[in-house]
Amino acid sequence: MIRHSGNKESATDALLSLKHISVEFDGFKAVNDVTTSIAPHEIHFFIGPNGAGKTTLLDVICGKTKPSAGEVDYAGVGNILKLKEFEIVKKGICRKFQVPSTFVNLSVYDNMRIALNHDKSVFGSLFMRKRYLDMRKIYEVLNLVGLDKKSKERAKSLSHGEKQWLEIAMLLVEEPKLLLLDEPVAGMGQAETEKTARILEEIKDRCAVAVVEHDMNFVKSIADDVTVMHEGAILTEGTANEVMQNKKVQEVYLGRGEEQHA
Repeated sequence: MIRHSGNKESATDALLSLKHISVEFDGFKAVNDVTTSIAPHEIHFFIGPNGAGKTTLLDVICGKTKPSAGEVDYAGVGNILKLKEFEIVKKGICRKFQVPSTFVNLSVYDNMRIALNHDKSVFGSLFMRKRYLDMRKIYEVLNLVGLDKKSKERAKSLSHGEKQWLEIAMLLVEEPKLLLLDEPVAGMGQAETEKTARILEEIKDRCAVAVVEHDMNFVKSIADDVTVMHEGAILTEGTANEVMQNKKVQEVYLGRGEEQHA
């Protein structure tokens, strides 16, 4: 976690720095002059009311949306805004969307093989000779998310939470430096939410994790750093306890009830 007085723009040890990012859609500023950073091996949450600009920020980081102003500096690369989405993935930034995207009629293991050989076609990945190192890598990641004993099951037979964990595993096998997650516990019960928290705690030993989330109990349980957004701008930043004790946050977000989506 990187702490600074004022804003985070001077975070020279950051893994990724957003500098004065603005995004405008038909005259509407979805993101307005946002400056923040994500440290290596931290779990960084973006929270705030609907329409606050959180998901748009993830879109900017992964290259899906080009900002109207600002820079995104990535350690060892520089400004990544000039890169295409697939090039950003190759640099180690991987994103999981809210709705799982897996090959439901294939086994858990085959989904992992496809992810590991993402530069090949689906059929090319499935018919490659099994390599020992690939198998070991796949089962290591499946064990991390608790799916190693379900490797032969079809993805469509998994529970909602297990499908989310499989997709996280499919990204982890690519060895990212930064993992972007959009509401990873949406639709989960308490047990699956708690397990997801444990999984993310283990993941941060491998890479940084940036999360858009609305479940405040989940945020409090594992957040290293929290950025609160409101109307496209940063309202405040800090630890989970710090931001939840902030009067402005309580007025514009927490005061509306924790059932509100971020």
